[in-house]
Amino acid sequence: MGQARLVGPALPNIPWEDRPQGCSDVIWRSRRNPIITRDAAAKANSIFNSAVVPFDGGFAGVFRVDTTARNMELRTGKSHDGITWAIEESRIEFVCDDPEVGKFVYGYDPRVTWLEDRYYVTWCNWYHGPTIGLGYTFDFRTFYQMENAFLPFNRNGVLFPRRIRGKYAMLSRPSDPGHTPFGDIFYSESPDLTHWGKHRHVMSPVPNSWQSTKVGAGPVPVETTEGWLLFYHGVLTSCNGFVYSFGAAILDLDEPWKVIYRTRPYLLSPREPYECVGDVPNVVFPTAVLCDPPTGRMAIYYGGADTVTCIAFAYFAELFEFVKENSL
Repeated sequence: MGQARLVGPALPNIPWEDRPQGCSDVIWRSRRNPIITRDAAAKANSIFNSAVVPFDGGFAGVFRVDTTARNMELRTGKSHDGITWAIEESRIEFVCDDPEVGKFVYGYDPRVTWLEDRYYVTWCNWYHGPTIGLGYTFDFRTFYQMENAFLPFNRNGVLFPRRIRGKYAMLSRPSDPGHTPFGDIFYSESPDLTHWGKHRHVMSPVPNSWQSTKVGAGPVPVETTEGWLLFYHGVLTSCNGFVYSFGAAILDLDEPWKVIYRTRPYLLSPREPYECVGDVPNVVFPTAVLCDPPTGRMAIYYGGADTVTCIAFAYFAELFEFVKENSL
């Protein structure tokens, strides 16, 4: 491999904070965390595990909002700087031709992918159990729902931002109806975003580590000249329950089920009060990443303790080198 570089358009207005003095970590937290508090929208109990993309000179997103009635809703939001957000007061009402699919009970943990000519949304969607909902929008005002991608039970559906060998591609994590005590990442592809197949195993948990119980894809994979950069969460089961941390892997560009590098140590783990204390303690859960290829700056959005939304920063060259030098 040569010198890896990010692929994609420049994003000069990326949210950014320089590394704090005395910090040597490859990823560092924003001093403004949490950037979205648990009650930053109407009737919200918590706002977390949400997706952000550049849009119309600023930023737009799809947010997981658990209400004070403890309904899990998807809402849209806008921001001029990626830090200060205005989140809609009501859930997204998808336009759907099939009422059998369109009457889903809840939606959570969305990801948003710019793909070809629109923004695709994937989320965990209840249809006789958790599965992968799929929809799209052009303007973050009107949203259209498509067929669910998979049978129950499945979570963490993440689309690649372009076709691979002519096919649409997605990562997911087959699961069970509840708080899955297991989980591997799989790759699937589709000719039309409706029919999915050619399922391939990507990665499993690692015994006796921060990722020993289950793993799941995080933000949309980032294309680089040397492979797909995938941030992913890993879970260990402690004497006090699950602990969610996150690391990164480099996947082959043409056959993304092949892992080239994968972090042995985590990149970020619950340490701050807003990550350790909340509705679900001890969780950092990455769901979006913004990149500015000319400068290598990266901004990673993640949920804290299933309660608030946070952001962290990295330089791509340093991050790639860390993943390469600290690989399993």
